[in-house]
Amino acid sequence: MLFLNLKSLQKNIFKEGSKGAFLVMREFEKNIRKVKPYVPGEQPRQKAIKLNTNENPYPPAPGVARALKDMDAESFRLYPDPEASALVEELAGYYHVRPEQVFVGVGSDDVLAMCFLTFFNSKKPILFPDITYSFYEVWAELYRIPYERPALDAEFHLVKEDYYRENGGVIFPNPNAPTALYEELGVVEDIVAHNQDSIVIVDEAYIDFAGRSALELIDKYDNLIVVQTFSKARSMAGMRIGYAIGGPVLIRYLNDAKYSFNSYTMNQASLLCGVEAVKDKEYFEEGIRKIIETREWAKRELKELGFHFTASQANFLFVSHPAYDARELFEALREEGIYVRYWGGRRISQYMRITVGTREEMEALFSFLRGYIMER
Repeated sequence: MLFLNLKSLQKNIFKEGSKGAFLVMREFEKNIRKVKPYVPGEQPRQKAIKLNTNENPYPPAPGVARALKDMDAESFRLYPDPEASALVEELAGYYHVRPEQVFVGVGSDDVLAMCFLTFFNSKKPILFPDITYSFYEVWAELYRIPYERPALDAEFHLVKEDYYRENGGVIFPNPNAPTALYEELGVVEDIVAHNQDSIVIVDEAYIDFAGRSALELIDKYDNLIVVQTFSKARSMAGMRIGYAIGGPVLIRYLNDAKYSFNSYTMNQASLLCGVEAVKDKEYFEEGIRKIIETREWAKRELKELGFHFTASQANFLFVSHPAYDARELFEALREEGIYVRYWGGRRISQYMRITVGTREEMEALFSFLRGYIMER
């Protein structure tokens, strides 16, 4: 009987055509929203040197561990504060803004997705670079937002004039991912100033390793949203904490959308640990210093080995080698248990992205690269 039912089901799903069987869409599938999903970096299950997802190689601030140890499990039976007041106030104090200018979410991806949903509802296309964080295209497709992708120049920098055109919103990372390049604040302000009838979102996931933040412009432009994260410089990718800072009106709109979607986005542990991470400014700055120091040393090592790379101001390096195929090198590294990131996309097919790890992890990477080059 089971065999007969399966045969019957196959008849409903497959039809024979001149070129063989082909899949027929079921009626209910016609109304399913289909998107090409974002592909996250691989999370190796075995012991490996993990330089593929831009995580911080050092632990979070000591206060985070203490907060976890002191947590009362009894508190988990209660909903967390929907306003995330303690974390919002801590961030407001740290950045010298008002609490009503701060929005928090479950990682900057959650915050950015909420920004797309809230602010990008025009019939005009939003603008973001052709080489950038690949989640932007995913959200645009998911929410059915029209978009255009102005090309970065030959050196992978933004062409600010390309953002003077009419649009339904603008978003770009600074520093950019995966190119690792930072645009000076003057370039960012020029784009914001030329788009005062649109919302401009500056995604600053890596700003702590670079230069001046667009947060300096928040009180000058009411169309600007700046998004940052705890996942990189604050070593808390596993806690999933992100935040946006902007004018009170835009933040209120974001909260209205959040409360209509999910009122209790931030869990108790994330709220408590997030507060402790912000408090320890000295530890935060020391961790950044170590990563920048290792990054600059790694650039010198790469140059000696003949690699080309952008002038990274992030916690990762964007590299290529004129004598070796990037995909083959990526696969050779993976075989050795050293994970880096490779996309193979247009214009960047010969580039890999390498997270800046500890000095020991980077030494292991360079030891392998030296051997790889000598054997060829």
